Amino acid sequence: MLERYSWTKARELFRKAKVALIPVGSTEQHGPHLPLGTDFMTAEALAESSAEETGVICTPIIPVGISPAHLQFWGTLSISSDAFRAYMKDLALSVAMHGIKRLIFVNGHGGNGAALQEICRELRFQGTYAVVWQWWLDPEVLNVFEKLFTSRGSHAGAGETSMIWLINEELVDKRALEEAARGASEVFGIVKHGAQLPYDTADFSQSGATLDPREASREAGEVIFSTAKTELVKLIRWLAAAPDKELQLKAHMP
Repeated sequence: MLERYSWTKARELFRKAKVALIPVGSTEQHGPHLPLGTDFMTAEALAESSAEETGVICTPIIPVGISPAHLQFWGTLSISSDAFRAYMKDLALSVAMHGIKRLIFVNGHGGNGAALQEICRELRFQGTYAVVWQWWLDPEVLNVFEKLFTSRGSHAGAGETSMIWLINEELVDKRALEEAARGASEVFGIVKHGAQLPYDTADFSQSGATLDPREASREAGEVIFSTAKTELVKLIRWLAAAPDKELQLKAHMP
């Protein structure tokens, strides 16, 4: 949303707001039935809608993230973890330069999560408090998944498919849902004797999806989106109201 304003209008917004949202996702395969931009489209939609309700700053979407595990699928784009961390940290610091030092990374792609958590730790040492929020991991959203779906596959499953169905139904190729389900994996990733193996999605999923996206619907997307947005708005309001003392680094132990 920030990109829609002049610098003078932005000045007004920055002087009023206490929190900024930085939506980030990926451009990567999401099965034969969903667009490559699924992750950034969901993050952008949730961030923009929540920013409109709360009056906080929302930066432009960052559409490419850390996606090397999907590169065998055509169209996937990926950048290195080092490049991603440097870019996202610089972006956060530029927002802080305008006076907002309470940030929420609205992340739509699991592969970005670890790097974003590292950035949040570094930013706190530099006087900026940042958190990572990922809609599909929110406990209330997980409860909704339990109620709505028998199959709760995370990547290109019923949940993500329902979200895109709501955001832009034309981008869901319903004719490809059967193909997606037929070639889907039961889980995302490979675990052997408690170890998470270094994997590519092509190692375990023929279609690039997990579990059964055929359970998806626009109605399910409405429930998921509403629940996720409610939780993000709560997080924004908590962060805006939190005392500085609660967010600052604690003093060295005696």
